[in-house]
Amino acid sequence: MARFDRMTVYSTMMSDGMLPLFNSPDVALVKGVIAALARGGSHVMEYTNRGDFAFNVFSELIQHTTKTQPDIILGVGSVEDAPTASAYIAQGANFILAPNFNPEVARLCNRRKIAYVPGCGSVSEISNAEELGAEIVKLFPADALGGPDFVKAILGPRPWTRILPTGGVSPDEANLRAWFGAGAACVGMGSKLVRADWLKDGNFVAIEGLVRDSLALIKTIRSEKAK
Repeated sequence: MARFDRMTVYSTMMSDGMLPLFNSPDVALVKGVIAALARGGSHVMEYTNRGDFAFNVFSELIQHTTKTQPDIILGVGSVEDAPTASAYIAQGANFILAPNFNPEVARLCNRRKIAYVPGCGSVSEISNAEELGAEIVKLFPADALGGPDFVKAILGPRPWTRILPTGGVSPDEANLRAWFGAGAACVGMGSKLVRADWLKDGNFVAIEGLVRDSLALIKTIRSEKAK
């Protein structure tokens, strides 16, 4: 059972402004990443459903974070169908993300009061997802779909839509200013935040520092935009 209700999940995503995402079959490595994210000030993380034993890794992670990082909201990404979503929800996933929009997953998550962030690439998909309860929609692959200009174009006639771009987002200031300037509600970052060279060297301090700096930069950008 999820430890966090879906409105807490949504509000935390938007409050942080950043959703880190990561995947590895190495449970110890993922635990180290989660700890670094938490020390850096992040409150939410997506473990990506990728690889033959991703489910087993997630099952151990959700139990681990409950004990060691109780403030971290851990969910799962790349969930394309209802049976997979149901299995992860049974393990305690606090939210479900996907590269696609699946009405069956939306209904399942609604029944269980689980936050669902589906991947959308058009106004019609976004509208259909919102009709089935999606408070935030994932723009994926964000750079290939038009980048910040796409976000800005969507929000023109639909200012109530909350968009989480993933794919093409980096912690560089210019990149973050472009996405939040266009109106993104939050951004998803993977390998550009949790860098492979740092993982290879076990440099969790560097990951922690970049997370902290990125969250601070997002806060500054939002504050300036609100003036």
